[in-house]
Amino acid sequence: MAIHRITPAIAVLIYFLLLALPSTTPIVAVSSLNVTAVLSAYPELSAFTALVSGTTIPSDLASRTSLTILAVPNSYLSASVDVTRHLSPTSLADLLRYHIVLQYISPSDLFKIPPSGSLLTTLFQTTGRATSNFGSVNITRNPSTDLISVRSPAPFTPSNATVLALIKTVPYNLSIFSVNSLLVPYGSDLTASETRPTLDLNITKALIDGHNFNVAASMLAASGVVEEFEADEGGAGITLFVPTDMAFAELPSSDSLQSLPAVKKSVVLKYHVLHSYYPLGSLESMVNPLQPTLATEDMGAGSFTLNISRVNGSLAIDTGIVLASVTQTVFDENPVAIFGISKVLLPREFFGKNPSDNTSSGRAVMSTAAPPDALSPDSYPEDGGPPSRLTSPPGSSTGAADNIVQRLILGWSCIVVYLLV
Repeated sequence: MAIHRITPAIAVLIYFLLLALPSTTPIVAVSSLNVTAVLSAYPELSAFTALVSGTTIPSDLASRTSLTILAVPNSYLSASVDVTRHLSPTSLADLLRYHIVLQYISPSDLFKIPPSGSLLTTLFQTTGRATSNFGSVNITRNPSTDLISVRSPAPFTPSNATVLALIKTVPYNLSIFSVNSLLVPYGSDLTASETRPTLDLNITKALIDGHNFNVAASMLAASGVVEEFEADEGGAGITLFVPTDMAFAELPSSDSLQSLPAVKKSVVLKYHVLHSYYPLGSLESMVNPLQPTLATEDMGAGSFTLNISRVNGSLAIDTGIVLASVTQTVFDENPVAIFGISKVLLPREFFGKNPSDNTSSGRAVMSTAAPPDALSPDSYPEDGGPPSRLTSPPGSSTGAADNIVQRLILGWSCIVVYLLV
């Protein structure tokens, strides 16, 4: 057996080939953030953490990897405890969502913010319940004192807070800053939502009196969710879309709503309800057509949404597999609106076996893509603008696989050269 010796020339060749290999920084996959676990490490934020943990916010954030949380320490939150205690669950969750900015902001980024401020999107903006872009926060810096303030973008807003300190930072993924006050989104009147008298409307009776909604009335009563709907009358109000008896009769046999388990059936019923009061005119002029439902609150942000818009002069509601239209107003008195609709709203999360194939049913295809954020961080200039959205460290590359291939090729080249010599 021939023994090949590595001559000095071959050794030098191999050395320089290895030097030519591109250096790579290990890519560390970013796992989902457990916001509750991170906040729980700080006793001074225990009250704020408890409020967040009692909502669906942790699950809403589980798939996000770039966040900034504006947390209120116990000593400052105690001044607002009476307000938070009397808010409805949805109103409280929206208030807390307003404290979560959907991008990573480092401490140094804060001091690059221009005096005019930077408008940043919060988790509340994604719910569709914010008016215009008032689900965003405007972060400003006083150039003489470097004081960082956070407020609503609405002019003359009374709600504002000052950034106190950095609590924690996980570069490019998570920052937690403490602020000295709860931030209230523009248009949210906490006192009104706390003291507004309920309408005490019997929804089931209102549907029976409508003479064309007996199936819906019986399903609501049997499921027990109607009590939850009526309990929300004293908060932000509710808007119900109720299918007519004919709509239930026209359901295809393949869409067996009645055979669903009780839990899923309740989700479908909640899918017909918006957790705010919208008279017909407000529905027709919505800035954001993609609306979350009560089912969204149970199942997670971005799911079980409705696309509401005007089509051919009528108000249309699109689920992605069903296109229904509003046929009549059954009841409309603040804070409750009930509208009759032409079809049962089937969520594609349960019934969308092939949601892209809509032509066979004659369904008009409508876009259900979520609208873009009010302002994209990438649209700002680098100098004097808001912090850039950073999702991976500098120097990291998506071409790691290419580098591995290059290493293998060069390695085999070295072996071939050695054998040939």
